[in-house]
Amino acid sequence: MKTILVTGANGQLGNSIRVLTGQYPQYNFLFTDVDTLDITDPAAVKAAVKDNQVNYIINCAAYTAVDKAEDNEELCRRLNSFAVCVLGEAAREAGAKMIHISTDYVFSGTGYRPYKETDGTRPVSVYGRTKLAGEEGLMEVCPDAVIIRTAWLYSEFGSNFVKTVLRLGKERDELGFVFDQIGTPTYAGDLAAIILSVVTADEKGAFVPGIYHYSNEGVCSWYDFTVKILQIAGIDCRIRPIETKDYPTKAVRPPYSVLSKSKIKETYGIAIPHWEASLRVCMGKL
Repeated sequence: MKTILVTGANGQLGNSIRVLTGQYPQYNFLFTDVDTLDITDPAAVKAAVKDNQVNYIINCAAYTAVDKAEDNEELCRRLNSFAVCVLGEAAREAGAKMIHISTDYVFSGTGYRPYKETDGTRPVSVYGRTKLAGEEGLMEVCPDAVIIRTAWLYSEFGSNFVKTVLRLGKERDELGFVFDQIGTPTYAGDLAAIILSVVTADEKGAFVPGIYHYSNEGVCSWYDFTVKILQIAGIDCRIRPIETKDYPTKAVRPPYSVLSKSKIKETYGIAIPHWEASLRVCMGKL
């Protein structure tokens, strides 16, 4: 039985993978988080990989507090870059495969068409820069890894945009959300399934290393996303569209972060649900 090590297991994506383990009885899953494995400690990581005879590493761990990252660059870089290289080196030395999760924030967001994996990167925040450094470092130490960039992640676990909107919608009569930042929401349950399909592809000799993009299908603004969340929930709250300039944040957000999913669909033969359909699935669980 092959072993899959999942880091950042207590986060949205880690928990979403945990839910799916029953569908994959052929694998032994080893879930770790900061309390059980320090991924910035090379000796500890290599020992965990060796002692548990790990065949796959799925790295869901990251520093994701985008605004706080502007004041905590060292910690952000340690988790988003250094730790990724530590995991990559351990995977390479053990002959294990690694799947790493990255972000749309590696792009500036000034484009006007869905970003392809081959498009030039130009992050505009500490978070984006450290995630890009993690990608580049991983490709150096473990070139046959799979990197999946995603965006606007939400789930029934932890704190996220959907839960925040539901809470605020019940507390207030009116809310303002930006309409000039465009992207695609990604349900963590869908992404978790795709990650595990990449793992199982290896059993058929169809594991293809490289960088891929994954989000749900379709496009919307944060304003559109909010309206749909409250509509599905049946919450009566007026949503006011506002511009990014009227809602200043510490970190700059990409105004356009739509990702092209053609490569992952063609390489791994997957179908991707529309964001609204997946939102309804998630909210049904909430």
